[in-house]
Amino acid sequence: MKAAGLVLYKFCDFAFLPRPICRLSRLWLAGPCNGLAGSLSPGVNSTRCPQWTALHPTKHRGLSEDLDVAYSSEDFKQRAIQVLGEAVRVPTESYDDNGPVGEDSRWDTFAELHRVLEASFPRVYKSLNVTKVNTYGLVFHWQGSSTAKPYILAAHQDVVPVEGQTVKDWKHDPYSGYYDGTWIWGRGTCDDKSDLIQQLLAIDSLLKQDFSPARTLILSYGFDEESKGIEGAGHLARYLEETYGRDSFALLLDEGDMGGIVFAAPSTSEKGYLDVEITLSTLGGHSSVPPSHTSIGLLSRFIAAVEDNPHQASLSRTGTPFATTQCLAAYSPLYPDDLRRLARQAVTNDAALKVLQERLLASDPLYKAMLGTTQAVDLVEGGVKVNALPERASAVINHRIAEHSSVGELQQHMIDLLTPLAAKYDLALVAFGSNVTYGSAGRVVLSDFLGTALEPSPVTPTEYGPWALLQGSIKAAFESSPTRNSSKVVVIPSLSIGNTGKQLRSTHNELSLHVVSDTRFYWNLTKHIFRFSPSFDTDSFNGAHTVNEAFRADSLNEGVRFYTKFILNMDESDLL
Repeated sequence: MKAAGLVLYKFCDFAFLPRPICRLSRLWLAGPCNGLAGSLSPGVNSTRCPQWTALHPTKHRGLSEDLDVAYSSEDFKQRAIQVLGEAVRVPTESYDDNGPVGEDSRWDTFAELHRVLEASFPRVYKSLNVTKVNTYGLVFHWQGSSTAKPYILAAHQDVVPVEGQTVKDWKHDPYSGYYDGTWIWGRGTCDDKSDLIQQLLAIDSLLKQDFSPARTLILSYGFDEESKGIEGAGHLARYLEETYGRDSFALLLDEGDMGGIVFAAPSTSEKGYLDVEITLSTLGGHSSVPPSHTSIGLLSRFIAAVEDNPHQASLSRTGTPFATTQCLAAYSPLYPDDLRRLARQAVTNDAALKVLQERLLASDPLYKAMLGTTQAVDLVEGGVKVNALPERASAVINHRIAEHSSVGELQQHMIDLLTPLAAKYDLALVAFGSNVTYGSAGRVVLSDFLGTALEPSPVTPTEYGPWALLQGSIKAAFESSPTRNSSKVVVIPSLSIGNTGKQLRSTHNELSLHVVSDTRFYWNLTKHIFRFSPSFDTDSFNGAHTVNEAFRADSLNEGVRFYTKFILNMDESDLL
């Protein structure tokens, strides 16, 4: 990294001024409150939320400026609209019940997408080495001239299926790729074909200018992120580790989201995941002579015990939610001033930390999801006939594991909680493969439903280095954007609270967080994994995974500008 490329703003403290109390609204941002002050200007650095200045390429300054001009042209905009529309018109749906590649014909649609990409980007396919992994995973290798660690840009080719009964509710056919003068319509425009196309447009534009990288760049595109990820990113990660080795990449940038002040919130960690199935088996018989409790009745008691004993939230100073809170308290002018003071005090004061946690939890249910392990009973089944005692009943409890916890800790919590109930009803308890109690009235089994267990992700460091380079690139792209009115950008770390592709949006339209899942396969490749997409909440018409998914056309060139500056900055940096 260039020694002078990323410069800290001048440090400054701010006064503790009494302000009216304002209740936090959705996520971390305050609602419409007047009279709030005490936040830092984006041009002043906070010791608790370090900010680096915008990082513009220096060695490639002329190239960067020339491409900025090109990206602002109507010709470029129309090309971007065209290629995204063509990609959207291929219905690359992935399903939870997809079989392996080669056995399930539903994967075959990805071959058509590959033909579209090759026709749209012949220069990229000719200049970069392209490898297909497990048939439909794509790896583009752009060889650099130096021995610097390579880096990865990731995206995914698949989309969530469109429910047939909802097609009539779409303004335009969900696979039309129709452009109405403002929006490009169709499934995948927001998640995640826009990222994929913007990356390829940036590469193509650099190649057109005869740019040759010093640092090797890898593009890694999976094709089942919206389901399991195993067939796509699972195979891609193994291929990359076998080819380049463990910890062989400087950083990885995958999809996510960003947001007067603009807040960009790349995710630097993700919660873990575990679906626990409780299966209860008892003797059957005729319902005219029932026992005191059927298997369904017993199961209901186990479910009630789980719901009556939720996991405790914790605001840890070493956790990502604490870092996010410190950043918003420092820079958001809409942050309630009493919470701003508590956040400052909580850095060293345990009593203030406890009060801050209580206040945050009381302000919005999303804080409970951020600060602790969540549990939701989502599936229940049991019984086959009204006059037959059910011999088996089961429920599946979905968990998103807190950053500070683990799969093992969650499993032990379930065992400790349910063992007394099993003993009370004389049931044998088998928990995650081990016999815990013995009983004669039946059996209850705790298991990992479908083998989905996932530990919380490693937390990406947010010190000087890859984090600072990403910060600087985000600021360079969006503070100089011709459509953003020179808005200043604050970049803050955030926690992804699930692994399903669900989008969480704040009522404040400057910030949104997108939950991703493919990065879980890449943990062995680098410690520096970021989840970020160069688009705003207002660039999506109706969000992803729902009817009327559409992407603002004017935002396409913004994303290409960001990826271009990020690539050029990475190329000039001395990151090992």
